[in-house]
Amino acid sequence: MVVLLEILKYTVPAFIVFLTTLVMLRGWSRNEDRQRKKEFNMHLADEILPVRLQAYERIILLLERIAPDSMILRLGRTDYSARQLQQELLTTVTSEYEHNLAQQTYVSNEAWEMVKAAKNQVINLINGTASELKPDASGPTLAKLILERLTELKNPPSQAAIDFLKQEVKTLFF
Repeated sequence: MVVLLEILKYTVPAFIVFLTTLVMLRGWSRNEDRQRKKEFNMHLADEILPVRLQAYERIILLLERIAPDSMILRLGRTDYSARQLQQELLTTVTSEYEHNLAQQTYVSNEAWEMVKAAKNQVINLINGTASELKPDASGPTLAKLILERLTELKNPPSQAAIDFLKQEVKTLFF
């Protein structure tokens, strides 16, 4: 019995020191892991932020380029028929959108949904307006009617998405 007490007299304090050291090392290790992850995320954010900003810029440019008034100024030739102008406008919207599909990687789902909605509204505006015209109507007639419909809208299709994107960019900095 005396031998057992003598052994316990040395092993119990050693065991307590061992457990204390183990707990301290585990805590230090977790803290180091958190610190490394934090530094990695900060470094990643420094590299990703410029790419995200560039994506927002490109999407806003896309929305400006598919705005009906902008397209009509760029594409509206006086020798087009209404059907030819409609096809040219729709082709432009589709190609601009497809050219910028990868940008959705860098923006929120809500922002990309706004972009898709704007694209669809522009397509619907073009098709709806073209359907009101006679088959032999001229391109300038279609262009004029689209611009009239556009001015009747309280918020043009692209503008709501642009405003949303601008608000989202502000959240990146504040």
